Amino acid sequence: MKTLFEYNWQVRQDWYRWCEEVEAEELLRVRTGGVGSILQTLFHIIDVEWSWIRRMQGKSDTAENFDEYASLQLIRELDSRYKTEVEAFIGSWENRMEHNILEEILPDGRVSQDRWGEILRHLIAHEIHHIGQLSVWAREVGKRPVSANVIGRGLVLSPHERMC
Repeated sequence: MKTLFEYNWQVRQDWYRWCEEVEAEELLRVRTGGVGSILQTLFHIIDVEWSWIRRMQGKSDTAENFDEYASLQLIRELDSRYKTEVEAFIGSWENRMEHNILEEILPDGRVSQDRWGEILRHLIAHEIHHIGQLSVWAREVGKRPVSANVIGRGLVLSPHERMC
């Protein structure tokens, strides 16, 4: 799992560099599907990742407002600030944590019990899903999307990941 987080973080950095070549107006244009604009989608990816990690650690989860981060630079700064905590959590991951439970009371009063391993897999898939949306939108802008290829990124699987 650590390798796939590394992959997502690399691809996210590639998208930031891609965004540098696009007018701010295009980055903020509301698009069909997803959570809105290109920048809103990047913000959403960061916010969701951090939020789940915070909750798994038993920490408070403060909701950020996209309007306060509506530029590439501010989103990069938010990502950098949040990534420190997320990276430390992912870096300390051990197999024994797989079945830890995050128990939360949902807005409708039901109790949710989610396994940490399932949450981390959701975070990986969530980012990949939104990166696919960015790829479609890149074509709409008339630019080639960032490569989603895992090969050639220098990622090496841990012995455990090779067995899965």
